[in-house]
Amino acid sequence: MARNTKHGLGKGLDSLIPDKVTPSQKTERAEKKDGVTVIDINKVEPNREQPRKVFNEDALQELSESIKQYGIIQPLLVQKKDDYYEIIAGERRWRAAKKAGLEEVPVIIRDLSEQEVVEISLIENIQREDLNPIEEALAYKRLLEEFDMKQDEVAEKVSKSRTAVTNSLRLLKLDERVQQMLVDEMISSGHARALLSIDDPDKQYEFAQRIFDEKMSVRDVEKEVKKLQNESQHREKKEDEPLSEELLTEYAAIEENMKQKIGTKVRILPKSNKSGKIEIEYYSTEEFEKIMNYFND
Repeated sequence: MARNTKHGLGKGLDSLIPDKVTPSQKTERAEKKDGVTVIDINKVEPNREQPRKVFNEDALQELSESIKQYGIIQPLLVQKKDDYYEIIAGERRWRAAKKAGLEEVPVIIRDLSEQEVVEISLIENIQREDLNPIEEALAYKRLLEEFDMKQDEVAEKVSKSRTAVTNSLRLLKLDERVQQMLVDEMISSGHARALLSIDDPDKQYEFAQRIFDEKMSVRDVEKEVKKLQNESQHREKKEDEPLSEELLTEYAAIEENMKQKIGTKVRILPKSNKSGKIEIEYYSTEEFEKIMNYFND
């Protein structure tokens, strides 16, 4: 995906990082140019609520080797906690720096609200294409539910269309086993969205396994799912076909037989060849008790 350093996500991330400096930050700013300070790597900890949960070990190792050679080019963004600094953006760099054996890391310290922390973490990860589809969807969901944001607002924050955010959130309706297959890159987001048309969780999972085993394309999946839907509609339509004269005659005989035994009016009301309901009328408490006694015997 082409990245524009002047517009879109880059601009969105910069706009979320305020230029305010707290008193403690003034001392740190004096120590290092442009607000960057160097701190003990052991005093830095990841944000447990950050959207990204999965880190590719091979990619981390590559970044670690690069850091050994050139150091950390872009400082981590952190905020001060009681006795440590919490990462807002740059957890991947921090992990790679630890692998490289660094004792100190360059950081920029900011004082941000919880919502700003979530927004910046989400934007940075989307900008770097670091989130898997489920992590991204969960981050959107958190912004919507915890911070009472609208989908339009979330879309604007991450420089995506409202449709893209909506489609991302829809992935959370998938069976959890299918979501994990998406995380594990066994199926793509396109495959997953096609599977949303299958309501039964087990069938959804079985189909997802078939996609992986048979290496089906998204187009193939869409065709197959549509075929299954047409077959299902055909079965429902078949069940709703008009009742035959023979069946109606049989129902009438059953109604008369039940009327003789219970002593009140009985009606069989079929909805289709396979379903319907039975109505039994009563006109007094005594009749109701008589009917109940009949069924209780």
